[in-house]
Amino acid sequence: MSAAQVSRSVVKSILARETPEGAGAVVHRSIGTAALRNFTPFLMLDNFEHEDFKGHKGKIGPGDLQFMIAGRGIMHSEMPIHGPGKKDPFGLQLWVDLPAKHKMVEASYQERRASEVLSAHPTPNVEVKVICGEAQGSPEEGVVTGNVRPLGGCWFADFVMSKKGERVFHALPKGWNAFIYTLEGSILIGPDSSALAPVEQYHTAVLSNVEGENGVWLEAASDRARFVVIAGEPLDQPVVQHGPFVMTSQKDIMRTFQDYQLGMNGFEGAHEWQSEIGRRMADA
Repeated sequence: MSAAQVSRSVVKSILARETPEGAGAVVHRSIGTAALRNFTPFLMLDNFEHEDFKGHKGKIGPGDLQFMIAGRGIMHSEMPIHGPGKKDPFGLQLWVDLPAKHKMVEASYQERRASEVLSAHPTPNVEVKVICGEAQGSPEEGVVTGNVRPLGGCWFADFVMSKKGERVFHALPKGWNAFIYTLEGSILIGPDSSALAPVEQYHTAVLSNVEGENGVWLEAASDRARFVVIAGEPLDQPVVQHGPFVMTSQKDIMRTFQDYQLGMNGFEGAHEWQSEIGRRMADA
């Protein structure tokens, strides 16, 4: 006998306001702003050609994804590619804190082309791209598990609903923090859709985390809705952040700065590296 579906609800909805950042980039940021500063394990959410000082480089196309673990240290550059006559590129970036025991692992990447991202289809009008974690598919698909492996508890699912009124239940791990970010259209979130106000585009909806809740009801409030549902296991550790570095104590932050300045413990060769992307932007 399956467990009863007990839905989470929205406890806070935050508009991700448009902000210019860097050359040629505009972001809609919510997590990491004054409105939602701390939401463990998530550090920042905002909306690309990339490279780093260890020689990794490439282009992320439509539907592709890159999962980078910064670990003990990496210098990374990325920039939207603006093609003549083409729409501005659009992407989603999420920074997730690492558990303390993984802070000093070697930096690494997991890259997936669009064709490599697994999808679930709980109804004919709903597609769920399962990046990491799980999502219920059709009876033939069963539960679909993503093929990206994070260091820590993190589920990430990209939903597209192509019919207004389509409604599905998405299971989430009990006790984890979770939020939804709306990319297109609007959605209803929670157990009783008749009493809910739509969550509009570019909003971050923070979900309740009450004992017994094991997922969330989702309903398209527009003819097409696209959104991501993200859940993470809370980390029982301090967050000490300075510039791009995130550690668990001021002592560790100072040590990380020293490693960077001396080019050691993960930053070997960092000071000699010159970003090709940055050089092109400077010459433009």
